Amino acid sequence: MAKKVKGNRIQVILECTEHKNSGMPGTSRYITTKNRKNTTNRLELKKYNPVLKKVTLHKEIK
Repeated sequence: MAKKVKGNRIQVILECTEHKNSGMPGTSRYITTKNRKNTTNRLELKKYNPVLKKVTLHKEIK
């Protein structure tokens, strides 16, 4: 589900891992870009989850 943006940069979706495991309704997702050449593995960033009201680990999906 990664879209081509420009050159080696692709658009990726980050999804909250804690929210997914908690069983609460809804999801916390962010869209960002990454350089496919420099970052070959899946991206993991700490982002704010407004439902849980704290900073949690978000991992790249698909």
